[in-house]
Parts: sequence; structure tokens; C-alpha cells
Amino acid sequence: MVHLTGDEKSVVAALWSKVNVDEVGGEALGRLLVVYPWTQRFFEFFGDLSSPAAVMGNPKVKAHGKKVLGAFSDGLAHLDNLKGTFAQLSELHCDKLHVDPENFRLLGNVLVCVLARNFGKEFTPQVQAVFQKVVAGVATAMAHKYH
Repeated sequence: MVHLTGDEKSVVAALWSKVNVDEVGGEALGRLLVVYPWTQRFFEFFGDLSSPAAVMGNPKVKAHGKKVLGAFSDGLAHLDNLKGTFAQLSELHCDKLHVDPENFRLLGNVLVCVLARNFGKEFTPQVQAVFQKVVAGVATAMAHKYH
């Protein structure tokens, strides 16, 4: 569970309302696959992942990134129950797909980088601190079988 103050929740809601989930999701997942190439083993059926340009332009990467960020958006609506919100996704990714739980943390950190890139000066250190708490909470919820 993520413990956020009312002000912190307002910060998350205000910034997230401006996020283009389609674009940011595709960019975050694409960057994860480029920066941490070992994560590509879970996406071998996505087609061409042979170069950064191929990964970033891959329509399956973009579509799955949009799906991932859609689920993340749902989690933001249930910050007090992330474990429950992500239980089914955690079971799928951890039990069935055997995704390394560290990948959830890596993706969260990449998402923070993408938000910083997209929002520039608006993504202050204080805003980053709140989002780091949120992505850490989501990563923990997704990896709950390992804790």
C-alpha cells in the first residue's frame, strides 16, 4: 500500500490528468526494452525488436504500453488498495509468465523518466518524489508473490 497525503494524491491526479496514456505507455515500454534489453525475452512474439528504432516504432510495443499504462491509471484510482487492484495482473505476470519482479521496478523508473521528459519544469523534484512512491507501490503490488 502506498501512503500518500491528500496533497500528494492531488499532485498525482493533477499531473496524470494531462498524461497521454497511449503515447507515454508506448514510450515507457519501448524505453524499457531498449535500455534493459534482457526484458525483451518476454516480448519475442512482438516481431522486430532488433534496434532502438525498431522497438520504439513497433506497433505491438506501443499497443502493449498503452495497455500497461491503462492498468496503471486504474491503480491510481485505488492507491489505498494496490495489492487488490493488481492481484490478477500480478498472478498472470508472476505465476504464468514468470516475469522477473525487478522488471516492474525498472518499468516504474522508466515511466518516471518519460514523465520528466514530457512535463519538463512542471515535473519538479517534489512531483517526482510522489511518483517514485507510486511506481514503487505498484511494483510491489505486481510482485506480491515474492514478498
